Amino acid sequence: MKIKMLCILIGYLCGCFLTADVVARRKTGKSIFEMGTKNPGTANVTNSLGVKCGAITLLGDAGKTVLACVLCRHILFPSLGKVAVLYAGVGAALGHGFPFWHKFRGGRSVAVTCSYIIFFLPLWGIAVNLAGLVIRIATKYPASGALAIPSLFILPVFLTAGTEAGFVMVVGTAVTFILHRDSLFRMAHGTEPKSNLIEEWKQKL
Repeated sequence: MKIKMLCILIGYLCGCFLTADVVARRKTGKSIFEMGTKNPGTANVTNSLGVKCGAITLLGDAGKTVLACVLCRHILFPSLGKVAVLYAGVGAALGHGFPFWHKFRGGRSVAVTCSYIIFFLPLWGIAVNLAGLVIRIATKYPASGALAIPSLFILPVFLTAGTEAGFVMVVGTAVTFILHRDSLFRMAHGTEPKSNLIEEWKQKL
């Protein structure tokens, strides 16, 4: 249990590095929390600062997640096995969503979640990420794909990696739902704004 908690802690500390805030401060001298939706994620950075800054943010968030997973799985706690990736990944999602240095107010950990899912089971991870993208485009709700991705990943984890890994993924999915609680509330009441992702991409590219 101690090793598992350490994996979560290492992931959390890596997750607390908000790439979006670093990019925004270097580009404009302002915090990302002062721009657009005030969300330190790829979408807000892209909308506020452009595609290049958005791509850097995405790579940075994926990189910090992979760093946490590699440290726990291959360097610090190899005896824990592959499930160390999930513990570290969930920790990174918590760090991104609740960074201690910003009064525990952060982003939604979409890129982080997508990254550790692919790192854990590459083929299944890519498949559920693509499925989430299709759901996002079809429903036009930005949160729909983000919520679908970890949800769809639960069953493959149970089937291929066992009960413990499956339950860790359930926790990871719960973290995603908690971080999207405001969108869930608005979706339930029909007030969540929709957006056409394909049209947005066309305008930016």
